[in-house]
Amino acid sequence: MTRTNGTPYHTGGLEYMTRALTLSHRRAHILRPLPQFPPSISPSITRADHLIMEVETPAQTERREQQQLPSGAGARVAAKPLHRNPRLVVSFLLMVLGSASSPLLLRTYYLHGGNRKWLSSLLQSAGCPLLLAPICASFFSRRRCSATTPLFLMSPRLLAASIGVGLMAGLDGLLYAYGMAYLPVSTSSILSATQLAFTCGFALLLVRQRFTPFSVNAVVLLSVGAVMLGMNAGGDRPAGVSRAQYSAGFATTLGAAALYGFILPVMELSQARHAARTGCAVTYTLVMEMQIVIGLLATAFSAVGMLVNKDFQAIPGEAQEFGFGKAGYYLLLAGSAIVYQCLFLGTMGAVFYGSALLAGVILTVLIPVTEVLAVLFFDEPFNGIKGIALTLSVWGFVSYFYGEIHNNAEQSDKSPNIEQLDH
Repeated sequence: MTRTNGTPYHTGGLEYMTRALTLSHRRAHILRPLPQFPPSISPSITRADHLIMEVETPAQTERREQQQLPSGAGARVAAKPLHRNPRLVVSFLLMVLGSASSPLLLRTYYLHGGNRKWLSSLLQSAGCPLLLAPICASFFSRRRCSATTPLFLMSPRLLAASIGVGLMAGLDGLLYAYGMAYLPVSTSSILSATQLAFTCGFALLLVRQRFTPFSVNAVVLLSVGAVMLGMNAGGDRPAGVSRAQYSAGFATTLGAAALYGFILPVMELSQARHAARTGCAVTYTLVMEMQIVIGLLATAFSAVGMLVNKDFQAIPGEAQEFGFGKAGYYLLLAGSAIVYQCLFLGTMGAVFYGSALLAGVILTVLIPVTEVLAVLFFDEPFNGIKGIALTLSVWGFVSYFYGEIHNNAEQSDKSPNIEQLDH
């Protein structure tokens, strides 16, 4: 065996080092710390040999990055237990606020005189300009460190991907708003939980998400819960809603869950590919830039629909007749826009610091909170079928989260010794 410059390696201990490094690079695609050798071997290793063994060539570095980065969120964030990542905790809190409040506010809009589905869709993305303040603060902070820092961190390809996701988000918002107009919050929330199953399927196809028995069990339980709700369709139909409207709301909510289950892995894949192409880490500032682009495109999508449907002209009259009065009407719209932005920003943070599948699981576990609030505020019926479906949803979440804790414990117990790499 020879070095890259053609000179032969020393024999003895150096051959052992070469074999160890080759196995380590082939199996893990990274350079691990050099092993400790017995005193009888170490004198034959020169300082020059040690340096040559530790340095990667540019080709090796590029090959390693191409193989490692696109594999998912784990390549972008440090391997840290989920519950010990403070930024992930903040993302979770934003998701709690948005997921618990947004369906209640949207349903309140429909129950007290609102009837504009395109407007409801627009509210889900119209709060994106709120992110301009933290993005500007981040820019000025970077500017103090370097005068040549760019205004935007997004690459053209990532911008194009965000535009595509924004259009899909606009359509997803319309489907969800249509479903909320005809379904109780409890039914809509349980149906939305099926996005975890769709997220798992698309994550497997797009980002090669690794499945465990626990995650498969979670998907099966959620799917069974959705099927049970489908068999009971119409049993909780709100007053004034026809069977055809209820069925349409059921179908559109399920369609919104499927589309959102596709959007999450697409965001994860676009972030991973950006990191692989540019060699730069994906920062939370970049995540907020993506969210602004996605929000603007989704808002534009809904605004065009409102123009065609003449919703802008109808808003003043709808505000006058709203059950909570004109001021309550506009406060409700503004509050909806804010909490939806919290939800989507938290979801993107969960994708960035965890994975698309983790974001789906967090949304699923928040279902009981929405269920309880819907029963308290809207006096919605909660029959045995819903109870079983809700139990299956919680069971699915517990299964997934236990699997994550189990996998983290196994990974922390593994030692990177050469003997194991050879098997």
